[in-house]
Parts: sequence; C-alpha cells; structure tokens
Amino acid sequence: MSHPADVIAVDGLSHAYGRTLALHGVTLRVPTGALVGLIGPDGVGKSTLLSLIAGAKRIQTGRVEVFGRDMADQHHRSAACPRIAFLPQGLGKNLYPDLSVRENIDFFGR
Repeated sequence: MSHPADVIAVDGLSHAYGRTLALHGVTLRVPTGALVGLIGPDGVGKSTLLSLIAGAKRIQTGRVEVFGRDMADQHHRSAACPRIAFLPQGLGKNLYPDLSVRENIDFFGR
C-alpha cells in the first residue's frame, strides 16, 4: 500500500461513533519529511483521523500504515507509538499552565 518514502499511508479508512460516521473512505499519503496541516470545523473527523494514525484508537475499517508497517499489528503499534507525538483537542485541559511551551512538550514527550 505505502510507497517507501511515505511515513503515513491511509487507505479506505472509515470510523463511526454509533450511527455517526466520522470518517468515510479516507485515503492519504504523507511523505517522509513533509509538514502537513489538517484544518476544518469541529466535528469533521480531524482528531479521529489523527488518533487512528497515532494508534490511540482501534481501526474499524481500512488500513493505516506508519513507518511502513500496519498499525493494526499490535507488535508494530507497540514499537511505533513511542515515536509518535499526539496531543488531542482540548489543549487547555491537557497542558500545564504553569509550565512553558517547551516544558510542556518535554514533559508529554517523556
């Protein structure tokens, strides 16, 4: 599925919360070294997509490869997740206001 230069490859990814379809058939390639922004209004599936890529949610339908391997594989996910930085929405609830930006990054990075 992925090209050797892709750090992320998503194919046919769908995810539902009950009857609400958050993602439907998403296909995406991110080459190694790329800087990518994901923009859109609340509720369109940005956090869901990133959670699936980061290994924080179980893949329902489709395929996600990170670092060239399938994130549905538990062994790969266990090895890959420590290399992935992901901070879900709700920044004010997830960060420590008494720490600087760098200190928050260092803390959550550990």
